[in-house]
Amino acid sequence: MDVFNLLPSPPLFFSHFFRLAFSLFHSKVQIRKYLLNHRRSPNAYDISPQTGFFPPEPLPNLSSAFGIWEQALRGASGNLSLGEDESDEALEKRPYGHQWRAKIDAVRKTSLDILFCLTLPKWPVLSTECLHSDLRLSQRAHYVLAWLVSFYVHSMPPNPEDDQPGPVRVPRSLAVPLTQVSRHLGLAPVLTFADTVLWNWELIRPDLPLSAENIQFVNTFSGTDDEKNFYQASAQAELRGVEILRIIDDFNNLPSTSDLTSISKISRDLTRLVGVIQDINEIITSVRSTCDPHVFYWDIRPWFEGCDAKGPEGPGWIYEGVDDTEDLDLSGPSAGQSSVMHALDIFLDIDHKLEQRRYPPPSSENKRADHGFMDRMRRYMPGKHRDYLDLLTVSRSIRELAQATPALREPYDNAVMALKSLRDHHIRIACLYIVTMSRSIPGSRGGCPVSAMLDRLHANRVSGNGPVRGTGGNELSVLLKAGRDATLRARLKK
Repeated sequence: MDVFNLLPSPPLFFSHFFRLAFSLFHSKVQIRKYLLNHRRSPNAYDISPQTGFFPPEPLPNLSSAFGIWEQALRGASGNLSLGEDESDEALEKRPYGHQWRAKIDAVRKTSLDILFCLTLPKWPVLSTECLHSDLRLSQRAHYVLAWLVSFYVHSMPPNPEDDQPGPVRVPRSLAVPLTQVSRHLGLAPVLTFADTVLWNWELIRPDLPLSAENIQFVNTFSGTDDEKNFYQASAQAELRGVEILRIIDDFNNLPSTSDLTSISKISRDLTRLVGVIQDINEIITSVRSTCDPHVFYWDIRPWFEGCDAKGPEGPGWIYEGVDDTEDLDLSGPSAGQSSVMHALDIFLDIDHKLEQRRYPPPSSENKRADHGFMDRMRRYMPGKHRDYLDLLTVSRSIRELAQATPALREPYDNAVMALKSLRDHHIRIACLYIVTMSRSIPGSRGGCPVSAMLDRLHANRVSGNGPVRGTGGNELSVLLKAGRDATLRARLKK
């Protein structure tokens, strides 16, 4: 067979090629026009001019119809311990933890527990549909249920007879309503950054507005001040980032970017941006004095782990009563879910996907990193916040403007290098709090842990799981270095 005669003639081939290329370009242009033409006020994206991605007021409690959820969360905080913790204090909490979980799971117990469960009120599978007309109540439902799932999963003691434990089963009384409200809100049905930081607070002084000085956190897993301080640092960074959103909004709303007045304003705003990034850098670094790395790694971080925290070969979770549970996004909360940091990356045109040809070329380690991580983390953000980020991706490019405007090149590069410095410091913090601590033992917990516990924890967390991973199961050092290097490649001056 003459294969070459089956191919279209060169003119026809190139005609097909250019028609396809034009079609793809046209579709992208149409999407961009649609998003820009439907640009809405910040309030439509659930963004406050004063508090950014934080709601301006604390979330209201759910009504008595959902009282069992609220009551269970109040009963969990401070009264449950990690299932793998065998310190004296943790063992004292085990009976309460068993009873707490049994109430939630009373609809599915083994025959050995039937008599015990007959004395417990059975949890119904409640629908969240009546909450969907109220954004704050929907967020509250997600917040309460996501915390309950993490308390439930991570307080279960491991079975010493299971050499290869099977998947964790999340009872339908939690799984079904959490999945339902998550689909309404457009975020993952699991504990997220929003649940631990954006929605987990109250005002110290209710007569004053929300600020970095007028916020305190309500729920913790460990009951430690270290955990509260960790959330506090995250909140301070988010609130400082409100100015980043203002700078971005000012830039996108300029009537022109070519006249001298506009260029001068953009230059000043980029200089302001450098200061904001430096402030956030200092806030992140300050966590070292208020949150002990050993307490964070052994007493706090395990509660954050999602179903894939042990890597792709981990046992995973099953959400009972939910179809296609294996397709759900069930990683844990991460700083990578901060909408402020995503907005900053988009504004400065940081290419985490390695789609642009920039210098220096990515290293072999950079190429090995998870290039879809940032996009995947957006699925753990509230849907309205993700819509805002989608709008930013098609808005005007400050990097392209800086390339074409000599007066803006240095201010732009200064902002990029400030962000690169922040990521350098973040790598050091992650090394101290996670990589170094992964080689330690949990000996400073409330009681002296037995040797069997030490052996098991070392087997699970150090020797048996390959590279150190984040709470979402990613290879941590590779991921963070790739983000830092992608930031550096955005710089215009090589």
